[in-house]
Amino acid sequence: MNKPLILITNDDGVQAQGINALIDGVRSLGEIVVVAPSGPRSGMSSAITSENPIRAELLRQEDGLTVYSCTGTPVDCVKLAINELLYRKPDLVLSGINHGSNAAVCVIYSGTIGATLEGCIWGVPSIGISLTDHELSNDFSESVKYGRLVAEKILQTGLPKGTCLNLNVPKVKEVKGLKVCTQTKGFWDKEFERAKDPFGRTVYWMTGFFSNDEPDNEQSDEYALAHGYAALVPLQIDMTSYGFLEELNQIIRN
Repeated sequence: MNKPLILITNDDGVQAQGINALIDGVRSLGEIVVVAPSGPRSGMSSAITSENPIRAELLRQEDGLTVYSCTGTPVDCVKLAINELLYRKPDLVLSGINHGSNAAVCVIYSGTIGATLEGCIWGVPSIGISLTDHELSNDFSESVKYGRLVAEKILQTGLPKGTCLNLNVPKVKEVKGLKVCTQTKGFWDKEFERAKDPFGRTVYWMTGFFSNDEPDNEQSDEYALAHGYAALVPLQIDMTSYGFLEELNQIIRN
C-alpha cells in the first residue's frame, strides 16, 4: 500500500520556522512534498497570480521529502503542485504552521487559510494550522503536536466534500486540550495608523485590534484560545447564506 501523499504549504515562506517544524513533525505520516512561497505572503487570502509567470525551484529532494520554492501566492502553490508538480492528487493538504492567529474573521484575510480552502476546492482534505504568536522564533512543539494529531485523524476519516479545518493553537507552555469550535463573530477596528514618510507625505500603517462580538461564547475559537485550548473550526467553501434565501426571494418578488 502506498504511503499517503501530503502536500505542505504556508504563507510565511519556505524558510519560515513554522513550516519546517511542521515538516519535521509529520514526516513519518507519509510522503511529503512542500510547495511554499519563496518569501512572506501573509494577508494574501485566496489571491492568485494572473498577469506574471510563476516559477518553482527545487530546493531539496531526499527519501520521502521534496521541497519547492514558488514565486507565487499560497493559492498558486497549491494549484501548481496539484496541476504540475505532483504525480497524483495528494491525500492531505497542510498549510502552516502560521506565525500568528488565524482565528475569527482572520480566515477571510489569511494566506494560510486561502491555501487550505484551495486544497478543499480540489477535493483534498485540508487543514490550516496556526500558532497565536508573530515572533519569528517560537516554540512550535504544541502546534506540531496538535497539528499532527488532527492530520492523523483526517487521514483516517477524510472530510466532507467542501469542508476543511482551521486549527489555532495558543502560545502557552502546555495546551490544555483540543476543542471543536465555532468561528468567533467580530471585526478588526481602527486598522490604520497615520504617519509621515521622510518627504512629509501621509502614509498609513496597518494596525488595529480585534473587536469580539461574543466574548462569553464558550463555543467560539477566541474563547477556547484565551483559556489555553487549541481551537478547531470546520470551514466550508460554499458561502451561500441559506438562512436568508427565502427572505431574499420575498424581497425580490415584492
